Amino acid sequence: MSRKITTTIENARRLAVAKQHLAGRRPVNPDSDDILRVTRDLGCLQLDPISTVAPSHLIVLWSRLGNFDTKDLDNLLWRDKKLFEYWAHQASIVLMEDYPLYYSLMRRHPDGLVSPGSIWRQRIDKFLNANGRLRDHILSELREKGPLLSRQFEDTSRAKRSQGWSSWGDVSRMMFHLFLSGEVMVVGREGKQKVYGLSENFLPSWVSKKELSADEVEYLTVQRSLRALGIANSSEISWHFFRKRYPNLKATLKQLVANEKIIPIDISDGPVEKGERYIHSKDVVLLDDLEASKWEPRVSLLSPFDNLFCDRTRTKLLFNFDYTIEIYTPPKKRKFGYYVLSILYGDKFIGRIDPVMDRKNGTLIINAVHSEPYAPKDKDTSREIGESVEQLSKFLGAKEVVYSRKVPKYWQSHLH
Repeated sequence: MSRKITTTIENARRLAVAKQHLAGRRPVNPDSDDILRVTRDLGCLQLDPISTVAPSHLIVLWSRLGNFDTKDLDNLLWRDKKLFEYWAHQASIVLMEDYPLYYSLMRRHPDGLVSPGSIWRQRIDKFLNANGRLRDHILSELREKGPLLSRQFEDTSRAKRSQGWSSWGDVSRMMFHLFLSGEVMVVGREGKQKVYGLSENFLPSWVSKKELSADEVEYLTVQRSLRALGIANSSEISWHFFRKRYPNLKATLKQLVANEKIIPIDISDGPVEKGERYIHSKDVVLLDDLEASKWEPRVSLLSPFDNLFCDRTRTKLLFNFDYTIEIYTPPKKRKFGYYVLSILYGDKFIGRIDPVMDRKNGTLIINAVHSEPYAPKDKDTSREIGESVEQLSKFLGAKEVVYSRKVPKYWQSHLH
């Protein structure tokens, strides 16, 4: 019978924050190795096109590394090819060293995207079967002309667009499936536009295409998900990293416990829950350190798509923090703002800011600052939040920060 350990909800939060590189000192001069280290521990960096402040993946890295050089990230993607774009828990930047994990999904596409027999799978199969000529055309064009933007392809498909399935054109839709199946890759960017090329021409010679079974992939990815979270239950593991692509999760967790890779853990003062929570055996030492007060809290400003709280149910349960993205909410109904960054202080979310980067005038505009009911009201907290905003402005290349009057009175000493 496996052993079981116990911890507190405070230490569970602190472990989650530490595993996400949001505690302790940031590196002094972050470089490519630091970017790789953070990406490795997070598992992936979600891509999102909204750039009200900056693209989400840049904010995620900045929250952990401080003022890093974005050229280092570009080099890792397009020159060194140690990172690449693929579908993790959403469209993401992932590690090339993890290619065998994704290669397994590619070979099984579209099984890894939708369940066999579902209505969505039927529609995908119908589209793919009806558009074989389009598939061949895209691959032929890439073979003859080299990397291209998807809009540079002429849609030669005679098949009618599937009604009610997607608003994408047939070319974009087919490109998406070729991307998921690993036949094409994103090999560059022109602004926000993806440049596609044949995978066989882009993949570095050292990349591994080791044949992994679905069970082997799940055995590895469940561990990666848990290690990124710190302490988690099966639902939280399922939502992270290879999001909802753990078909045999119950059996995999049982096997990992039997192999002493993961250990059941109780949160003594946490909410009553159904099901077991787990910690990876390699993280028990870190948990012990946190329990021994080896904890270095700091203030972090987090993207709406940050890995720490992408699971809203977990965030409410563990951190008692409700976060809703209001991008698609009508302006008059928004409570906090369009693109809100959460303020993490140590192991607690204490507020939110509503920023906009005015690139034309080089100004970071803070439309509002909101505090949580339990947020500390002292000047030191105000100062640390203000310093974080200043650091963000420097990263964005802003000349100044301009605050509105919508700032809690007790934080106005440094947020004005």
